Amino acid sequence: MRSGAKVAVVGGVFVLVAGGLGYGVYDVVLGGGGTGGTESASASSEVKTGPPEKEEIQETAKGFLEAWASGDASAAALLTNNETVAEPLLSAYADEAHVTKAVITPGAPVGTKVPYTVKATVSFEGRTKPWSYSSELTVVRGLTTGKALVDWQPTVIHPQLTEGAALRTGESSQAAIEAVDHNGKVLDKETYPSLGPVLDSLREKYGDEAGGSAGVETWIEPADEQLPDTTLLTLAKGKPGKLQTTLDADAQAAAEKAVKQFSGASVVAVRPSTGSIRAVANNPATGFNAAMQGTQAPGSTLKIVTAAMLLEKGLVTADGATECPKEVLYQGRTFHNLDHFGLPDSSSFTTSFARSCNTAFIKLIDDTKDDSALPKTARDVFGIGLDWKTGITSFDGRVPEEAGGEAAAQYIGQGTVQMNALNIASITATAHTGTFRQPVIVPQSLDDRQLATASRSLSQNVTRQLNDMMRATASWGTGQAAMASVGGDKGAKTGSAEVDGQGTSNSWFTGFSNDLAAAAVVQSGGHGGDAAGPVVAAVLRAGS
Repeated sequence: MRSGAKVAVVGGVFVLVAGGLGYGVYDVVLGGGGTGGTESASASSEVKTGPPEKEEIQETAKGFLEAWASGDASAAALLTNNETVAEPLLSAYADEAHVTKAVITPGAPVGTKVPYTVKATVSFEGRTKPWSYSSELTVVRGLTTGKALVDWQPTVIHPQLTEGAALRTGESSQAAIEAVDHNGKVLDKETYPSLGPVLDSLREKYGDEAGGSAGVETWIEPADEQLPDTTLLTLAKGKPGKLQTTLDADAQAAAEKAVKQFSGASVVAVRPSTGSIRAVANNPATGFNAAMQGTQAPGSTLKIVTAAMLLEKGLVTADGATECPKEVLYQGRTFHNLDHFGLPDSSSFTTSFARSCNTAFIKLIDDTKDDSALPKTARDVFGIGLDWKTGITSFDGRVPEEAGGEAAAQYIGQGTVQMNALNIASITATAHTGTFRQPVIVPQSLDDRQLATASRSLSQNVTRQLNDMMRATASWGTGQAAMASVGGDKGAKTGSAEVDGQGTSNSWFTGFSNDLAAAAVVQSGGHGGDAAGPVVAAVLRAGS
């Protein structure tokens, strides 16, 4: 048959369309047993080695997609490197996801990867709806046979399908919700993509309480029962129940726009006076909610906690002189400042904080006479590591007790410290008011859940000094450029977190403006003010 033909006209329901692989026309019918998937990619009896060649990539992709399109899951699975796992997932595409029609259009191979688009029809109990998406497959060399095979991943079926997850269509087990912000404005996934995982979690937890009814949907059911289902398509809407959140639509819109500037960006905004979460956004927007569940070293943004501890112990004052040498050796481990800068001995602690001097903090470790001082302050004042009940799954931060060089690294937010944007935004909110208020994304009154409480607040004197130091950082310190466009009473702290095996550090930034605190991280973003800073500033401008 001629290559380059556009459409296969068949009497069945699944069709493979000619695309970048130069396919001919194939007569394929669901359950018709397409033959392309059973042929070897090579006529030679020798076991080949090395990466698959262009022709093998084309033939293997062709055979697999043809067999999948024909509904022959067995033949398609034979062309993968994990037949046992692949076959039931491929069969479930029709049997459990109820895909009754599909047109698969492959694109031109890019190396060993072959992209394709799927235009499908899902039908369930008289309800039918079109469904389109794009994905890709990768062709690899079989380890034992030497044949070119599709490297089996669940994403071959759908880009959001994960290991052990299932694709299903039916009446949802969860009632529909209409989430609204604190002013009653509707929040949806289409307008605010980052809220997709958040809304799925809220629906799973509070759908029944919101008083809605279930609809008919196509969804991904994760292997972990603690995780929410991900809705991919709605065939028939249920009656949604209204769910009040603490989010702010304007701040959320700004957060969504800001994170799009950088791949691997996350941001959270919190209202210090109440703990209400005003915005949460990630890029990429779908899947893992890194802004609230991430676990990474936060770099110098943690110096807010370290400074509070040192101020409480009377080891420093905001205006008092503090040494800031270019580098310092502590228990066999050398620490230095960015670009090995140093400050005159007469410089104040505020200057060391605003310029993000690492050595000024580390030189004071022995004076605390307690390796657990920082973890205690993080927990007892800032609520880190307590059991936060935000309304959805979140990680509450971690500052474990350490000794020696590891304890020193913690003082500047490195080592075993683990945080995310939510944790750092909360730390900034606590520093701004002096009292920890556990962040929430739905009001406590919704379910009367027990919120975490810290055992004590900062004194007014320490709170004032801490705020003054953050104001200095925003006015003339490392946060000046990023915060220049932010109005009101403002403060900031920058951070750069080194990651093993990563050439460029992660960019961290946190700040407040009036009654709004925000924090952001950008993976491999470099200096805190360069990448994460503009993200935070954009959210503060919109929400404060």
